[in-house]
Amino acid sequence: MSAKRPAPELPEPLEPLVDAHTHLDACGATDADSVRVMADRAASVGVGTIVTVADDLAAARWAVRAAHWDPRVYAAVALHPTRANALDDEAKSELERLAADPRVVAVGETGLDYYWPGKLAGCADVETQIEGFRWHIDLAKRSRKPLMIHNREADHDLLTVLLDEGAPSKVIFHCFSSDTNMALACVGEGYFLSFSGTVSFRNAHELREAAKVVPVEQILVETDAPYLTPHPFRGAPNEPYCLPYTVRALAELREQDPFELAELTTLNARRVYRV
Repeated sequence: MSAKRPAPELPEPLEPLVDAHTHLDACGATDADSVRVMADRAASVGVGTIVTVADDLAAARWAVRAAHWDPRVYAAVALHPTRANALDDEAKSELERLAADPRVVAVGETGLDYYWPGKLAGCADVETQIEGFRWHIDLAKRSRKPLMIHNREADHDLLTVLLDEGAPSKVIFHCFSSDTNMALACVGEGYFLSFSGTVSFRNAHELREAAKVVPVEQILVETDAPYLTPHPFRGAPNEPYCLPYTVRALAELREQDPFELAELTTLNARRVYRV
């Protein structure tokens, strides 16, 4: 994301849409007024529901507050895998309390990230990430809420841990970025795959092929804003209002009508998140 690139213009409306994963706080929202402004901007192009996601405790607290400020906003809470070394007893207790809130619709984002260990100062090591992932799986099952997964270069181990622990009834692979083999493995387990702006990147060949084989009833769409702004705005600030760009790109790739894809992914999101 570059501060030099202007924010994308409003896309042509496409509705109904649910942004299944975003970070309103990282987009710049701080209070009820700024959350409302972002939700209004998204609603103006058809994005009527937003799930704002936490990656640490402070973000988890904020996400729950934001979900209470605006009825169009829901929350997901967890510690990001790179921060799994902060998952002490106090953090677990607070996440359990937050996950029980009726405005929280998922436990996430959790999972495994094998890219950052050794590159990012303070990043949790692989063993700590796996331990934290197991705890979040258990929390999702106890709270009866979907598990929202972050996966970076950890396909095999993620599937192994899910099999070993026993996956919750609903699992979402947020910002799916793997290949066709991984997509088919997830589909076979009944998991949902959420596609972000990366599916519009012309050089994301394996991901774009994978997106073609996922049954529409297992697809969600997201922005992961403020990151991963879709083509042709790559590098510009992202926000939930940009979701129609991604959905149109995904529809073109899958040779589907974008309005039909919007409607079907919204039905999926409502079913998964029970909103």
